[in-house]
Amino acid sequence: MKRAIFPGSFDPLTLGHFDIIQRGITLFDELVIAIGINAEKKYMFSLEERKRFIEQAFLEFPNIKVMTYQGLTVDFCRTIGAGFILRGLRNPGDFEFEKAIAHTNRKLSDIETVFLLTSSGKSYISSSIVRDVIRNGGDFTGLVPETVRLSH
Repeated sequence: MKRAIFPGSFDPLTLGHFDIIQRGITLFDELVIAIGINAEKKYMFSLEERKRFIEQAFLEFPNIKVMTYQGLTVDFCRTIGAGFILRGLRNPGDFEFEKAIAHTNRKLSDIETVFLLTSSGKSYISSSIVRDVIRNGGDFTGLVPETVRLSH
């Protein structure tokens, strides 16, 4: 079974994430959306809210699971038997950053990183931009799935 994880903080889940997840699940038997827990980070949405956004967005996909983890991503992969890490790339800056992480993960394990380019109409969307729009009372409906929109 080809199991992959798609790690992130998902604060909140965006249409960019949604795009990568929908396209990524076609490549694997199972995709685990892995919400990383970082005690140093200040989140806009609670862990429970972020998990619920994702679970509700993919209710009709039995081969998509949502889990949380702490520590190294490759250690989490080993724990759940995932051989792949799925990552989305929006721009050249993302590529350089993700490439360094992928090389480090490869040095630490035999887990492969698979990159997908975000669809062209979604490449500008990031969670930090969405949080800024929400904080400032802007219209974020075109940036996030319905499960996030309904929460506000």
